Amino acid sequence: MQHARKIGAPILTVEGVSLAFGGVRALQNVSFDVREHEMRAIIGPNGAGKSSMLNVINGVYHPQEGTVTFDGKVRHEQDPHEAAARGIARTFQSLALFKGMSVLDNLMTGRNLKMRTNLVLQAVRLGPALREEIEHRAAVERIIDFLEIQAHRKTPVGRLPYGLQKRVDLGRALAMEPRVLLLDEPMAGMNVEEKQDMCRFILDVNDQFGTTIVLIEHDMGVVMDISDRVVVLDYGRKIADGTPDEVRSNQAVIDAYLGVAH
Repeated sequence: MQHARKIGAPILTVEGVSLAFGGVRALQNVSFDVREHEMRAIIGPNGAGKSSMLNVINGVYHPQEGTVTFDGKVRHEQDPHEAAARGIARTFQSLALFKGMSVLDNLMTGRNLKMRTNLVLQAVRLGPALREEIEHRAAVERIIDFLEIQAHRKTPVGRLPYGLQKRVDLGRALAMEPRVLLLDEPMAGMNVEEKQDMCRFILDVNDQFGTTIVLIEHDMGVVMDISDRVVVLDYGRKIADGTPDEVRSNQAVIDAYLGVAH
């Protein structure tokens, strides 16, 4: 699919990454890059190491071998908070929203890293803290409008249908104003209509905000339609990397998905 925005130089580079848990090898010498403003997909069968790779990129896991370079700087032992502060946001397969809080308040939690006043001033909402809260609330309202969830801004998230909860999860990540957004199966469990909506929002984030997106998704129709490039993992190894058309016709990929090679 052709995108309006211009794809730039690599903003994220994974080089020779290996990750093991005891005797289980989750990733084995995996290398690939992600270009600025790109829509980059990671695909593979269950257990291929896709989520482990996202966890390496945003600092949840620290690989035994290899490096991750973001924005020209090699990261060493970075944790998720530091990754977020540097511009890497993440959504997860299982929703980690605050179910009793409203949509608006959930999105406001995504602004925490942007807040400069101390907790005491934030609690009493005086002076600079009040001005800052108004500023952040305005940013969150823009995201609410963008995601078309205006009617639900004060609704507790736990009362929303699953597809809307996934949209709120995306909104909270967007509230961090990331340069790179990691999406772990954003359409899992959705019906066809919900998938179409989510697909549209992801494309708009990529096109309108210029946000670089790394996407894990099992729906191959979606992946092939919206991705610029696709990297394929199988049993923790990279078996293919290229455009959707190149990957679609790769025999190793066909074998991995059909189970022929195993």
